[in-house]
Amino acid sequence: MTEILPCVPILLSKKSTRAKLDFRDDLIKFAYERQLMSDPEGTPYYLQALQGIAAGRNSEDLQTSVAIEASSGKVSANDIRKAYRALGLVLGSDYLDDDHIIGTFQSRAADSPRQEPDLRRALQIVGQHRSSQSIQSMASKTITNLEQALSWLGATDDMDDHFVVAMYKVKEDENPAEEATARQAVSLIAQHRNSGALKQWLDTGVLGEVEMDVGQAYNRLQIDDRTIDDSFVLATFELNYQEAPSQADDLRSALRAIAKDRKSSLLNNFLNRNMATANYPLAEWPVGLRNIGNTCYLNSLLQFYFTIRPFRELVLDFDAHKRDATTNKITETTIGSRIVSKQEIQRAQKFVCELQKLFQAMITSPTVFVEPELELARLTLLSQPAEADIRRSSTISGNRPSLGEINGRPVIGPLALPMSNIAENTTNSDSRAPENGIESSEPTLLGNDPAEEGTDLEMPDLIPEQSIERSQKQPIVDDKENLPPSEASTELSNVSESVLSPLLKAPPSQTVEQRPSTETDHKPLDLHEPNNTTDAVIEPPSRPPPYPPRPQPEENKDKIIRQEIQMGAQQDVTEVISNVLYQLECAIEATSFDQSGEQVDQIKDMFFGKSKSHTQNPRGGLETKEQFFSYLFVDVASGPKTIYEALDGAFDVQQVQVDGTFQPQYSAISQLPPVLNILVQRAQYDQKQSSAFKSVNHLELEETIYMDRYIDSEDKDLIQRRAESWDWKRQLRQLEARREDLTQSELKMDASELLDTTAGCLEELSKEDDLDVTAGLQEAIREAAMESKEELDSINTLIKNLTTRIRSQFVDRRKFPYRLQSAFIHRGTASSGHYWIYIRDFKQDLWREYNDETVAMVTDTSQIFDEDKSPGKPATPYFLVYVRNDLKDELVDPVCRDIPEEPETQTTVMNDVPDHFGEAYGAPVQDGQAMVNGTSPFFSI
Repeated sequence: MTEILPCVPILLSKKSTRAKLDFRDDLIKFAYERQLMSDPEGTPYYLQALQGIAAGRNSEDLQTSVAIEASSGKVSANDIRKAYRALGLVLGSDYLDDDHIIGTFQSRAADSPRQEPDLRRALQIVGQHRSSQSIQSMASKTITNLEQALSWLGATDDMDDHFVVAMYKVKEDENPAEEATARQAVSLIAQHRNSGALKQWLDTGVLGEVEMDVGQAYNRLQIDDRTIDDSFVLATFELNYQEAPSQADDLRSALRAIAKDRKSSLLNNFLNRNMATANYPLAEWPVGLRNIGNTCYLNSLLQFYFTIRPFRELVLDFDAHKRDATTNKITETTIGSRIVSKQEIQRAQKFVCELQKLFQAMITSPTVFVEPELELARLTLLSQPAEADIRRSSTISGNRPSLGEINGRPVIGPLALPMSNIAENTTNSDSRAPENGIESSEPTLLGNDPAEEGTDLEMPDLIPEQSIERSQKQPIVDDKENLPPSEASTELSNVSESVLSPLLKAPPSQTVEQRPSTETDHKPLDLHEPNNTTDAVIEPPSRPPPYPPRPQPEENKDKIIRQEIQMGAQQDVTEVISNVLYQLECAIEATSFDQSGEQVDQIKDMFFGKSKSHTQNPRGGLETKEQFFSYLFVDVASGPKTIYEALDGAFDVQQVQVDGTFQPQYSAISQLPPVLNILVQRAQYDQKQSSAFKSVNHLELEETIYMDRYIDSEDKDLIQRRAESWDWKRQLRQLEARREDLTQSELKMDASELLDTTAGCLEELSKEDDLDVTAGLQEAIREAAMESKEELDSINTLIKNLTTRIRSQFVDRRKFPYRLQSAFIHRGTASSGHYWIYIRDFKQDLWREYNDETVAMVTDTSQIFDEDKSPGKPATPYFLVYVRNDLKDELVDPVCRDIPEEPETQTTVMNDVPDHFGEAYGAPVQDGQAMVNGTSPFFSI
C-alpha cells in the first residue's frame, strides 16, 4: 500500500510532555504509537507519559492501552528506576557493567531465595533497558526448584492441582510473556508431586483426574478401619454411590487411591473393567497401548496400522509371505531404487516379528491395554542406517571411557550412546531407507522437500548433514516425539496409466535402478611380495591383547534401547511411516518386479499411488513424467483452508524453471491408492525470529472427498474446468494482494481509517489560532477515505464471488469417493505437545478416540471436524487417512479381539463384585460384563 503520511502533531514528545487537554483519547493513542515508530528508544519515556495521562484523566480506554503495552513486555521509565532500586543499584552510575549487575543479583538471590522471582523480573527489566543479552539470559532462568515455583505462582505445597492450574492462568493473564516461566513452575510442582493430572495438563491442556491422598480417600468413603479387606471396601464404595450417584467421579478417585496404596488386584480389576472399558464389552472393544516414554505418536501409528485389515493379516500371517533370507537365496532385490542388503532384510524380518507379537497381544489380551516391547519401538522409530550411525559414532569418538591399563597402556572402552540427533543426520544419507519406499531424483508437486527446493520453509527437527563429532554436541530435544511432522519428499517412479488398480495387483513401474558403489577389496600385506620395499623385521607384540568385552547386564541393554528410542523419536511420523513400509517390503517376498527390477508387493499395492507431472518446455512441447507417491502433501501456513483448497496446492499449475526459463507445470493422479495418506504441514520456521513455530490454521475436513478433479484424464470438459479454476485463483490472488495493501499498516488500520484519522487530526489542528490549514484539505482527505472504503468493499465482494465459483466448480464430479478413516491430532507447540488419533469404524458407524491406554467412543464428532477454539494451543489434524469408499469394508476392521477364556480357578476373582457396580459407570451388567442398553451392538470377530 502506498504509505499515507497524515499531518500528525507531536502530542507526546521529550520537549513537550503534555497533550492538549481537549484532545480525544484515540488521538492520544495515535500520537503515542507515532512516537514509538519515530523514536523506539524512547519507549520507556512515552509509556510513562501515557500512564500519567491515563491516570490524570481516569480514562478506562487509555488505562487499557497501558495494560496492553505492559503485557507485551514494554516497561516505563518508572519501572526501570524501580528495577534498579530493587537490585540495590543506582541508575546511571559509571561503575555499572553487566558482570557487576549479575553478581549483585546472584548475591541478593542467594540471601533471599523467596524473593528470587521478583529479583529476576527486575533483572529482566534492567537487561532490557541496557540491551544486554547476558543479563536477559541470566534473568530468563526464573524457576529452578520447588520453593521458587510455589513462591512464583503464589501457591503452597498443600494446595491441590486444581489451584495450581488456576494460579498458572492468573499469571499467564497478567503477563502472557511469562507463559514459559509459568509452565516451568507447574512442571516442577508436577515432578515433585508425581502428579499425573498436572503432567496431562502440561501435555494436553486438560487437567487429568487429580490423584487423591490415601487418607483423604478413606475419609471420602467414610472408612475408619483401614484393615478391612477389599470386598468390604467395594461394598462401602457401593453404598456411597447409591446415596450420591452424581459424585461417582469423586468416589472413583478415592477408590483408585486406596487400590494403589493396597496394591489390590481386586480393586484394580474393578476399576479397569468399569472405568477404562466404560460401557463396552472388553471382547468387543479395541485395546489401548501404553506410552513407554515419548511414544504417543508411535502408539497412534500402530493403532492405525492394526485397523487396516490387509496390513494386519499380512503381519499375522508373516510366515506365508516371509522372504527367504538364507545366503544362497538372497538375490539383488531393489526397493526404493536401491539394492537391499542381507542385513536390512534380517532386521526388517525381526521388526515384523515384533509387530506380529504386538498385534497378537492386541487381539488376545484380557486387559484394556497392552504395552509395546522396547525392541519394537526401537525398530519402528530407528531406521537401519540411523542405527548404524549411532553404533559407529560410539567407536570413533575420542571421548571414551577407560577399561584400565595393560602394561601401562590404556584400554579404551566403547562410548555410551551420543546425546545427539543422529537419526536426523541420516535423513539425507544415500544409504537411508527412502521416505516412501521409492526414491526419486527429481522434486514433484506432491510433498517436495523444502531443503531441495531452496525454499525458506525449514523444519525445526531437520539439521544439516555434518560430521558425527559435531552432531554429538547438539542436545536432544525433550519431548521430541510430540513435534508436529516435518515436510518430507514424496517419492515417485514411472508406472502405467490405470487410475484404479485392483487392491493386490499393480502394474509394473519403470523406476530407474540405482546401484550403490562397491567398496574396494583390501588384501592383507604380503611381507614376501617382491614389490614390498620394506626390510623391517616384524617382531611379536610385547603386550597381551585387551580383554574381550563382557556381556552387558540386562538392565544396561534396556537403558541403551531406551536411549536409541529417544533418538528415533526425533523423527516425525512421516519418517517413521516410511521406515515401517520400507521394512515391510524388505521382509516379504515380491509379487512381481517391474522392468528395472523394482519390487512390487502387497505394501505398494495398498499404500502407493501414481502421479503424472505435465511440464511445458521452452519449445512449446509437453513433457510428462509418471511417479509413485505414498502420501499427498498439503500446507495451511498461509491461512485456514478447506480440504480441497489444501489439496489443490499439490495439483494446481505453477511456474517451474526449465532450461533457464519459467514454464507452467501441473500434476494429476494416474492411479489412486486404496489407502490415501495426506500429510498436513504444521511445523514452520520463522527466519526473522530464528525459531520454529506451529501453524494452527484450521483445516476444514470432509468426511467424504471426491478425487475426480485430480485425476489424469483426457476428458475435455475436466481440462476446461481446471483451466477456468486456475484462472479464477490467479484473479483471487491479485484481489487478495490488493486487499492486503488497503488493510495492512504498521498502525493496524486500513487505508480509510488512516485517512479518517488524518482528517480528524487536521480538524483538531485547525482550531489552533496560529496554525494555517490548507482550505479544502480535510474534505479531500475524507473523500479519499470514502473511495478507499468503497474499493475495499468491492474487492471483498469479488473475493466472495470468486471463492464460491471455485468451490462449486467440481461439485458434480463424484466418481471417485474416499472416506475419512483416521485423523492424527496434535495439541502443543512446534517443540512439544501430545498426539492421539481418531479412527472410524464403518461397520458400527462410529468414531473412536485412541489416546495411548484409553480407547473411547466419540459422542460429538465436532471435536474431529470443527475448529478447536481453545486458547493457546488448539488441537489440529496433521496426518489424515482416506480409504476408497468401495473398499472400505475390506480395508477397515478396527475391532479384532479373541480373548481366551480364563481357567475356572481364575474366574472367581470378580464374583465378589456385585453386578450393579457397572451402573456406577452408566451401563447395566449382564453375566459380569458391562453392556450397552443390555445388549451388545458391536461387531465381534
